[in-house]
Amino acid sequence: MVAYKALKALANTEMALFAQDTSLRYLWLFNAEGSWLATAHNGDTDHDFLPGPAAEKSTSIKQDILRTHKPARFELPILSGEAVRWFDIRIDVDRNDAGEVIGIIGTSLEITEQKRREETLKTLLREVSHRSKNLLAIIQSLASQTARHSLTVPEFLVRFRGRIQSLASSQDIVTDTDWRGADLFGLVTLQVERYAPDGMDQIQFDGIDVYLSPTAALHVGLALHELAVNAASYGSLSVPGGRVSIRSGLEERGGSTLLLLEWTESRGPRVRVDHDPRFGTSTLERIVPNSVGGEAELDYQPDGLQYRLRIPSNQFELI
Repeated sequence: MVAYKALKALANTEMALFAQDTSLRYLWLFNAEGSWLATAHNGDTDHDFLPGPAAEKSTSIKQDILRTHKPARFELPILSGEAVRWFDIRIDVDRNDAGEVIGIIGTSLEITEQKRREETLKTLLREVSHRSKNLLAIIQSLASQTARHSLTVPEFLVRFRGRIQSLASSQDIVTDTDWRGADLFGLVTLQVERYAPDGMDQIQFDGIDVYLSPTAALHVGLALHELAVNAASYGSLSVPGGRVSIRSGLEERGGSTLLLLEWTESRGPRVRVDHDPRFGTSTLERIVPNSVGGEAELDYQPDGLQYRLRIPSNQFELI
C-alpha cells in the first residue's frame, strides 16, 4: 500500500523511474511520458531510441556502475526539435533479496529550465564583468586626465568627484533600464539642470529623442557634465539671462546615419581666446568621441562655446 501511494504521488511530478538488467535492457518504466524515456519500451537498450552520442554516454556510465557498484549522477542533453532538453539522472545498482546485483535502477528529472536560468546567469555575469572593466577603464582615464590638468590636490578632488558623480548618475539610468541604455532627453535633464541657476528655464532642448546604448549613455553624460560645469563656472550659465541651446538630429553621411548633438551657449561672458586649459577638452574632444566611435568639434566662439558630437547608429536607436 505504501509503495502504491508513493508511485501515485510520483505520477504527479516530472520524475521518471526505470530499471534495467545487467545487459542494460529496460525491464520497466514509470512516469516516462514527456521525458527522454517516452519512446523506450521494455527490452530496449539506450541505443534503440537515443541519439548516438547520448546513448554512448548513458551506456558508458551505466556499465561503470555495474562494474564498480557505486551510484552515479549525470546530466543528459537531448535534442528535441531545435531546442535542447536537459535531464538529471541518478542511478544505482539493483540487488535481489540475496544481495546479488541484478541490474540498475534509476530516476530521471527534467532540469531544462534550471539549465536555462544557469546559462542566463552566466551570460549576465559575463556582461557585468565586461561592463565593470569598461567602467574601471573610464574611471582610470578620467583620473589621469583630471590629474594632468589640476594644479592642486584639492582642485583635483573637486573635479574628479564631480566627474565620478556624473558617471554614477548616468550609470543609475542604465541600471534602472536593465542595462538597455538611457534616453537622451532624460540624460540632458539629469546632467545639466543642476548647474543652471534657473533650472531648465535656461536650457532650450530641441530635436529628436533617442535611446542611447549603455556605452554612449555614460560618455554622453560625461560630455554634458563637462559642458555644464564649464558653463556654470565661466560660460552662459554663470550669469543671469545666459542661455544654452541643445539640439539633436540625424545626419546622413556616406550611407550611414549619425546622431548629431549640438551644444551652443549665448548671452554669456565673452569667451577668452586663452581659455582655461584645465577645462575638460580631452574628455570632450578625445575620450567621448573615441569611446562611441564618433567625432567631436569644440569651438570657442566670442559669443559662447559651441560643441558638436556625432554618434554612429550602432550606439543609439530612435524612440
